[in-house]
Amino acid sequence: MSIRIEKLGKRFGAFTALDDIDLDIRPGELLALLGPSGSGKTTLLRVIAGLEQADNGRVLFDGRDATRLSVQERRVGFVFQHYALFRHLNVRDNIAFGLRVRRGAERWPEKRIRERVTELLSLVQLEGLESRYPAQLSGGQRQRVALARALAIEPNVLLLDEPFGALDAQVRRDLRRWLRELHDRTGLTTIFVTHDQEEALELADRVAILNRGRIEQLGSPAEAYDAPATPFVYSFVGEVNRLPGERRDAGLTVAGAHFAAPPETLAGEGAVELFVRPEDFDVGVDGAGWDAVVLGSQRSGPRLRLRARLQAGQGEEVEIELPASERAPEAGAQVRLSPRRYGVFPASATA
Repeated sequence: MSIRIEKLGKRFGAFTALDDIDLDIRPGELLALLGPSGSGKTTLLRVIAGLEQADNGRVLFDGRDATRLSVQERRVGFVFQHYALFRHLNVRDNIAFGLRVRRGAERWPEKRIRERVTELLSLVQLEGLESRYPAQLSGGQRQRVALARALAIEPNVLLLDEPFGALDAQVRRDLRRWLRELHDRTGLTTIFVTHDQEEALELADRVAILNRGRIEQLGSPAEAYDAPATPFVYSFVGEVNRLPGERRDAGLTVAGAHFAAPPETLAGEGAVELFVRPEDFDVGVDGAGWDAVVLGSQRSGPRLRLRARLQAGQGEEVEIELPASERAPEAGAQVRLSPRRYGVFPASATA
């Protein structure tokens, strides 16, 4: 199912949660809504589900206006961060709940419900646990039950709100891989909300990055990380060093070093900021860049993190990331830093 969002707006008193959102979600894709707290991502998900009504704009499912349809009429499967399982029901009855509360012609025969639950227990790899109650399950198992319950009604779209936020790091990693495999098997159009950039970049086909009720960038995980469209995206997705500079005569001067300006910055002159990720520095390589003094180093898993102070400009400090196999320069050592890749934005846009 395709979903189209047109000029969607939502306010809570004086707070603007959604500000004229336009978004096309492709059939069968796994889309992440990524952003900080208060960016509007959960509100957008709830409006798509029908749990919230927008103040203006439309939600279309396969071209059909679903803006005023109820949650049941939209046939969405919704998974919450804290599972929302019924503690007095076992796994089998939790999964079957959405099917058993149907009325009239929508209600399935009990035999068909049991068959559907058995099928889902296999799909979410919980065979043998159907008689257990939520309190007898791990966090990861509870979330699988919640996913199975959402899938039981054969939804048109699957919506997940911070689905792994209550789990520890290793369980989150395991469930991310499992959810990606599950999505590829079912082919359901799936939208999930997260503030975890690693989760979004690992799982999603595309990422919509929200800030202050607006979509700052929509694209593949690689585009979000390698070609950020705005200073916010550069700062929110991954780590970045920000260095003040000036744009003059079709070139840049940043902390005393001169660079060619990317084409999008050529018009006009004035203050700019240069954005360079820690892993995009070359150390000890001649070229445009800075002489710097190493302040310290720290091993972080397979990477080596250096802190250094530039010797020109205002003595700005930067972080550099290298493979852990490289030998760390000692504190006080002088090094040459050259950025392989960087972004430049007018200073007014980075405030």
